[in-house]
Formats: sequence, structure tokens, C-alpha cells
Amino acid sequence: QDSGDSASELQEWRPVTYRKCTDTLWLLLFCLFWAGLMFITGYAVMAGAAERLVLGYDSFGNICGRKNTPVKGAPLSGQDMTNKKYVFFLNSCSLEMQSLKISSLSLCVSSCPQEQLNSLEDLQSFARNNGSFLCLYNLNVSSYTLNPQVAQLCPTLPVPPSKSFPLLNRCVPQNPECYSKYASVLISMVNEMDVFHRILSGILAGRDTVIGLSVLALAFSFILVLAFRFIRTLLVHTLIALVVFGLLFVSGVLWWLHYDYRNDPSTELETEKENVKFLLGYAIFSTIVTVVILFLIFVLRKRLQFTVQLFRIVGKIIGRIPFLLFQPLWTLLILIVFWVFWVAILLSLGTAGTAQSTSGGQVEYRALSGICYMAWYHFVGLIWTSEFILACQQMVIAGAVVTCYFNRNKNSPPPHPVLSSISVLFCYHLGTAVKGSFLITILRIPRIVLLYLYNILNQKKNAKCLFRCCFCWVCCQESRLRYFNQHAYTTTAINGTNFCTSAKDADCILARNSAKLASISCFGDFLLFLGKVFVVCFTVFGGLMAFNYHRELQAWVVPLLLVGFFAYVMSHSFLSVFEVTADAMFLCFAIDMETNDGTAEKPYFVDQELLTFVSQSNKLTEGQKHRSTRPFQDNEDGTELQPM
Repeated sequence: QDSGDSASELQEWRPVTYRKCTDTLWLLLFCLFWAGLMFITGYAVMAGAAERLVLGYDSFGNICGRKNTPVKGAPLSGQDMTNKKYVFFLNSCSLEMQSLKISSLSLCVSSCPQEQLNSLEDLQSFARNNGSFLCLYNLNVSSYTLNPQVAQLCPTLPVPPSKSFPLLNRCVPQNPECYSKYASVLISMVNEMDVFHRILSGILAGRDTVIGLSVLALAFSFILVLAFRFIRTLLVHTLIALVVFGLLFVSGVLWWLHYDYRNDPSTELETEKENVKFLLGYAIFSTIVTVVILFLIFVLRKRLQFTVQLFRIVGKIIGRIPFLLFQPLWTLLILIVFWVFWVAILLSLGTAGTAQSTSGGQVEYRALSGICYMAWYHFVGLIWTSEFILACQQMVIAGAVVTCYFNRNKNSPPPHPVLSSISVLFCYHLGTAVKGSFLITILRIPRIVLLYLYNILNQKKNAKCLFRCCFCWVCCQESRLRYFNQHAYTTTAINGTNFCTSAKDADCILARNSAKLASISCFGDFLLFLGKVFVVCFTVFGGLMAFNYHRELQAWVVPLLLVGFFAYVMSHSFLSVFEVTADAMFLCFAIDMETNDGTAEKPYFVDQELLTFVSQSNKLTEGQKHRSTRPFQDNEDGTELQPM
């Protein structure tokens, strides 16, 4: 095209009439990767038994709370345990560990003994009155006092009072001495397991609390989105005050809990000592974050008015596309469905094993080979798929914003821009989202490996310092890559080019306009970051209060980390609407400024309010009057952005 034809087409800015699928090979690679995940899913469902981990099982291979199938060579297997939901150890006061297995026999019972049972007659009376049999299944109740081998078939006397604890449906003895030994054995078993099984234990230990706090984070995120939609100066000051209060309060609570746990004379179990160590780490980290954020708030306090005006402009764009506010809901629902599926397969993988009978008629489950490699593959699938879903959300939002920005009649927005953006994504640009999310995954995996090696080399100070530096470098690279990915998605929505071409074009545009847009975008991102801190802060505070009421046996370090992670993901998913909208708007603005000159032949697409805002915040009103009118495709580096 000659320059005249190009200028004419830019003035109308019609959609591209021909698009081609971008990064098709990457989409094929993603499909092959998911074929592997489906193979692992089928294998886990066939070979695993997540119910064993959730419900518990006895020494004869019977899962408590359900009907069971017999195991060859184990005559007491295959029992109907529908009404027997709790695991009871015959020798709960002197448990021992042997090769990651508890030496005592365990049974499925319908209820745990609430009072101490001192004799065989007490056992017999308890069985008849409560229907809960504490001796082996093949011993009749009437034979409790007559069988000469009753010492091997019934629990060791006296039987301490126990309570059905919600952790894996175990009967936990209430006698202080028995409880201490019982808990120590269970905790040592968890400590000797690998990281994979300890994560499973953490998920199951606080599953109800984690779910409740995740719902709380969802409510906080939705309220914050509505607040940003109708933002005012008073609301910004209120948000900052709440963030400051929340950070100071959470830091104070963490230090208080650390002091309380450390000086508690009953803190003897290993899990409680771990809680003390992690509370100290949380408290130090929270204090550092609080100091840094307070310093940033003090430095940036004079630019709050510009930030309010920025979000007012972003809110106007979202007002033209109201369905953008509901986009995070669909994304979150898809993420939740995927996470539930992922956790279910993880539980099945953790229990994948073959049942084999021993010489005494008991049943042991032996882990299958290759499970560890499948677990790592499954973990990579979690990161890549989650990032892919978030990338699709960013592309949908960017496509809708681009469509509305390059529309001459601002009072009459294009019909169904969100649906149009979704259709373009699924028809043409899934490969681009796959490639962008894969690059994030590539940087995530070294972080996990470095964290794992850091824990292994915990005693070597020089190695710890080196790994910290590497970890920080990888985190910085990931943040930088996320920033460019977002702009690459927007450029793809404009041009229909593949990921690499779009990233190159976006990098050139941002490099030439960094002086104009960097400071504005920085203040907007900082306010959004404060919103995420607000959600995470108050959700973690709720988690601290909830987990603090369950100190017994509750190693709540992993559940608390899960709560913070889910709170951040939810807040990021919702507030990313404003972040992606603002970044896409500024990228469109930069392209508009370089392509047009504001004359009658080449008028701007930008709103006058946005143009005035950028001019005031950067003091570039005079510079914009003398802007070069060269078409963008004539720049010296050869980068060419085609009109929509």
C-alpha cells in the first residue's frame, strides 16, 4: 500500500479482513501435553484410591466408611464399613514407626470410646451399648472375656478416652501422655515422608478452613472491583488507610503469636515447633513488606490525584463494556474446576499402589514405580494450564478494549466486543496464549527447583546466599516477562501477528513512549497492588485466627500458605481487569499518537479526556504539537503494525 491508502484506511480503522492462526505448533504441543495429563489421570483413577487418604483404612485393607472388596490372602478384608467411619489403633499409647508404617493394628469403628475402659468387661459393655467393636472383626462380643488370645485380638488395657478428630478421621487419645506419644508418631511419619506427601497432608488437614477463607477472599475481591469501578479520592484514601492498618495489624498478630507459641510450656511436639519457626519467618516477611509499602505510599502520596483520574478514565472504558467486570468470574470458575480436578488426581496419585497381603493376614499398599515423575509432570501441568487460563483472560480483555478504543463513535460502542474477542481468541490466537504461558512456566520451574535445593542445603550459609540471589533474579525475570506478555497479547489483538512478532512490536512501541507512559502506568499498578495486598492481608488474618484455634496436631503452615496463594490469585484475577484495560489503553494510545497527528485527514482515536490527562501528568502538551507525522510502518527498525 502507498501512504495515501494507508492513511485512508487508518482513519476508518476497519477490522482485519483476513487473519491466520498464530503459533499453531505451540497449540499442538499443548494438546500433546494434555494428552499426557489425561494418561496420568486415567492411570491415577485406575491405580489410586484417594478415599484411603481421606477416609482412612484399617490394617486389613478396608477403607472406613464404605464397602470394600476382598484382597486375596487377607480373610478380614472386604468388610462393609459403611457405618464404621473412624480409625482406631489397638495400642494408641505406645505407637512405633517401622519403615514409615505404624506398627499397631488399626480397625474401623463406628465411634471412639469417650471414657476410659479398664477391663475386658468394659470393652464388652461398650460394644453392646454403642455398637462399636474395639477388638478384631472375627472375635465375637460374647468371647471378649473367654478367648485365651484376647491380648492379641483386643486393645491394650486400659483404653484411654479418645475423640474423633477431624484430621483424617482418627480416634485421638485424650490422655495427655498417650496423646503426646500418638501425635509424635503421626507427625514423625509425616516428617519422614517426601514433599509430595507432606503437601497432601497439609491440603487435607485444613481443607474446610482453606475453602471458607477462599470464599472470603472472593468476596473481598468482588467488593474491591466494584469500588475501583466507581473510584473517588475519598475511596483511595480509605483503601490506603485500610491497607496500612491491615499490614500493621497482621504484623503485630504474627509477632504476638510467635511470642505466645515460643513461651507456651506445652509446645513440645515437632509440628508446634515448626509452627513457631514459620511464624517467625512470616512475621519478619510481613514487617519488611509493611515498611516497604509505607515508604512507597509516603513517596507517591502527591500523585494520588492523577491515579484517581486514571481509574476514572479506565472506569469509563469498562462502563462501555460492562461485561468485562464479569470476565474474572468465568475465569475463576474455570480455574476452580481445574484446581479441583488437579487436587483429585494428585490425591489419587498419592495413593496409587497395589494391595498385598502379609503373612499375618494384614494388607500393605506398595507404591508403584514412576509415581514421583508423574507427580512432577502433573505439577508442571498445574502451572502451565493456570497461566494459560489467565493468558486467555488477558487476551479477551485486551481484544475488547482494542475494539472499543479504535471506534470513532464513542457513544455507540461496537456490539458484543467481549464475545467477539472470545471468538477471535479461540479461532486464531490460542497458540499465542499457549506460548506466552509456557514462557512463564519455564521461569516458574527453576524457582521451585531453587527452593527445593535451598531447603536441602539449609546448613550451608554460602550456598543459601547464592540461592537467594538466583531466586530473586528468576523472580525479577518472571515479573518482567509477565509485563511484556501482557503487551504482546494486546499487540496480537491489534495486528493478528504471532507471539514473537507482537512482543517485538510492543517492545519497540514501549521503548519509544516509555517517558510518556511509564510513570502513569506505574502509579496505577501500585494502587492495584495495594488492592491485592488488602485482600491477601485480611484473608491471611482470618486464616491466622482460624488456625490458631486448632493448635493440636494442626501443622497449619501449608494451609496458611494456600490461603495466601488463593487470596492473591483471586484478587489478581479480578483486579487484572483494570490492569489489562489500562495497559491496553496506553498501548493503543501510543500507537494512535505515532500513527495519527490530530489533523482532519488523520484525527486521533483517543478521547479528549485521556489526551488531556496524559498531557497534564507528563507535561508534554507542547511536545505533542510537534510530533512527527511519519506513518509507523516507516520507522527505521522496520516494525510494521497493520491497521485493524
